[in-house]
Amino acid sequence: MNPAVPKIQPGPIPSAASLRPDTFPRWVLLCAGGVVAFSLISVGLVRLTGNGPDQKPAPGTQERALRFEDRPDGSIAVIDGRTGELVRSFQGEQGFLRGTLRALARERKARGLGSEQPFQLIARTDGGLTLFDPMTNQRVDLESFGPTNAGTFVPLLNATPTAAQPAVAPSAKP
Repeated sequence: MNPAVPKIQPGPIPSAASLRPDTFPRWVLLCAGGVVAFSLISVGLVRLTGNGPDQKPAPGTQERALRFEDRPDGSIAVIDGRTGELVRSFQGEQGFLRGTLRALARERKARGLGSEQPFQLIARTDGGLTLFDPMTNQRVDLESFGPTNAGTFVPLLNATPTAAQPAVAPSAKP
């Protein structure tokens, strides 16, 4: 025997009753059960209320075809899609209006489509307001962004055309 290796003395053998199996933390099981319960309740509520992603929009009560153009002075011209008359011109930043139109225009550009076809602004029976692109079948439910943001588009439904104003570039000072 090698004197450098310590001799191991056999100890008492533990009984089967004193051995416990490894345990899994109970809190992990409770959290996993909670996630499963939350998922089942959420799916049940969506199915019962019909507010899922496949929900059909309410029927429209009023509809107007509108084209939007950026002008050289930075304004946004809203043009009636049927008559070609200027409906309204928005000055300034108009973040929500620009953002909404940018999202729809990006989809058209990705599909190689032009901006000649007007969008449809639709008022719905449930009080909703939707901006719909018939070329891409994309829709933006404007009321989901709050009443202030949706209110930007409400006046466009009944606005009477104004006298057409040609787009004039800002003049340079001499």
